[in-house]
Amino acid sequence: MTTPTPVAVPLYGPEHAADPQRSWDLLRQQGPVGIAEIDPQVLVYVVTDPRAALTLLQDAETWSKDSRGWMHQVPPNSPIRPNVEWRHSLFYTDGDEHDRLRRVITDSLTLLDSGHVRDVTVRFADMLLQRFAHTGEADLVGQYAQQLPPLILNALFGESDEQGPQLHSILAALMSTDLTVKAEGERTLATYLGTLIGSKFAQRGPDLTSWFIDHPNGLSPENVGEQVVITAGAAYPTLTGLIANALERQLSDRRYRGTLTTGTLTIEAAIDEVLWNDPPLAMYSLHFPRVDVPDFHGTFIPAWSPVMVSYAAANTCPHNKTGDGHRSGMKAHLAFAAGPHACPARRLALLVAATAIERIVSYLPDIELAVPHKQLTYHPSPFYRLLTALPCRFTPVAPDTQGATPWVQATQTDRATATAPLQPGGRPPASA
Repeated sequence: MTTPTPVAVPLYGPEHAADPQRSWDLLRQQGPVGIAEIDPQVLVYVVTDPRAALTLLQDAETWSKDSRGWMHQVPPNSPIRPNVEWRHSLFYTDGDEHDRLRRVITDSLTLLDSGHVRDVTVRFADMLLQRFAHTGEADLVGQYAQQLPPLILNALFGESDEQGPQLHSILAALMSTDLTVKAEGERTLATYLGTLIGSKFAQRGPDLTSWFIDHPNGLSPENVGEQVVITAGAAYPTLTGLIANALERQLSDRRYRGTLTTGTLTIEAAIDEVLWNDPPLAMYSLHFPRVDVPDFHGTFIPAWSPVMVSYAAANTCPHNKTGDGHRSGMKAHLAFAAGPHACPARRLALLVAATAIERIVSYLPDIELAVPHKQLTYHPSPFYRLLTALPCRFTPVAPDTQGATPWVQATQTDRATATAPLQPGGRPPASA
């Protein structure tokens, strides 16, 4: 008697967005690896068990990241296609070529001074706060969490501040499910990249784009553009979600209300809890086995079948907890993946998110949700856990208010370093 094929669990649409944990539970009923539908008729295997996830993520010999052989199964007009379509970047390459491209990214990120990244974050966070702090109400997604990462990225790429809103519009368009909007975003992105890369080839600066160009591994202009795209594309939704989801937790969970007044729990604790229980990148790590895998934690995986890892499901897996509810077996969450394709910007992402939240709670200590928590909604994406809005209210802060405000930064050090140059400069080290 043959075992019936499991019914694929849909990971798109409002039902999944409203209760993703229900989706993960349905997948777990199939075992450590289940079958899911990430768009109508687009099926993938999904790993929900942390041990199985680590087995896959750490085995670059068995598993490939090259999606080109599978793309014929994804409709050209599918909204998920940009998230899985092959690019010449560290996300989709294997072996020596992956190591070459990843080294460019990791070496360049290492050259970013943490103090400067924090200062850039403070500068733009305060600029955004100035736009609504005096009103007494705001949507912390649309007016803050979505806008802040592109402004920071644009500056770190070495582009003028005036281009920051353009990068925001481009990245928002690329994430749109409206294919016309997405196509316009692609066209605008090409113009943005042409201007940025052209200016940096003409004159280097202490910025990521220049370091990509000058890296000893030798990138072509097209390669440089791909690294800019993959850096921005990976950072934008995850940073937006991390900032918004951590703010949502602080504003809705009584354990965190003390953070705003008495310091009961720290901002870092809220971020860590989000990364464990509600990571902004809920599922990704698209892999393909180079050969048939007869028994991958109880599941037969045919060669070149798409397999993804649900970080959210792995982190919250019941097998990962003891009887008293404490985690066991996993010392670290999988929100940044693991193995040779783990996120290389973990340190910077945590720094930006913590700084962004710190500015909000410092200036608006009585901030609270403007709607019941149960009314908050999320975008219906199989990959991301992103709030559609986070409406809040607070006591208005006027520009002439005494003390620290977004218009008058808290310390002389903040004012002195807000426009300091990146450190250190120079060429990155030779590839190991």
